[in-house]
Amino acid sequence: MYAVVGCTNCSNMWLLSDPKASKTATCPRCGRRHQTKKLRHFFESDDRDAARQARAALLAKKHGDSAEFAQVEHVSKLGRQADESGIDDREYLEASGLDADEVFDAGDRVKKENQSGSSDRVTIVRDAIRDGDRPTEDEIVEVAVERGVPDEKARDVLEKLRRRGEVSESRGRYRVL
Repeated sequence: MYAVVGCTNCSNMWLLSDPKASKTATCPRCGRRHQTKKLRHFFESDDRDAARQARAALLAKKHGDSAEFAQVEHVSKLGRQADESGIDDREYLEASGLDADEVFDAGDRVKKENQSGSSDRVTIVRDAIRDGDRPTEDEIVEVAVERGVPDEKARDVLEKLRRRGEVSESRGRYRVL
């Protein structure tokens, strides 16, 4: 199930997948967290492309561009056309003066490193929160430092996760949402 919902703070509209699965949703534009049951649902559908099309039509109407929007292809067809247009990655890299094979090999090495247990800082901080029982900031940072994240970087990541609404803090204790 997909729903086109709107932010009461900044009037942004976005797609919310399975609105009944989570209690809260965060506006991607302004970062305000909303209770999903209180969000206005402009459109609902089981088809993601139908929801994308409805959102696009609502935005066009909001900006007074309904007539122009009526002449445009369906959103899913436009997405396929955008994917097919332009140049591919190899052509772009080579035109930029880079060795495409070398770049792809480096990407493969990074993927293998991440699969073998090495994680990025955000994942390490998030895991440190999950591993603890409502840990404090210092406890999270201590675990992150043990896993290779510098102290200040761990604190920065924790703050960014809190601001984005991915973790919550109450009385100095954190949990992943």
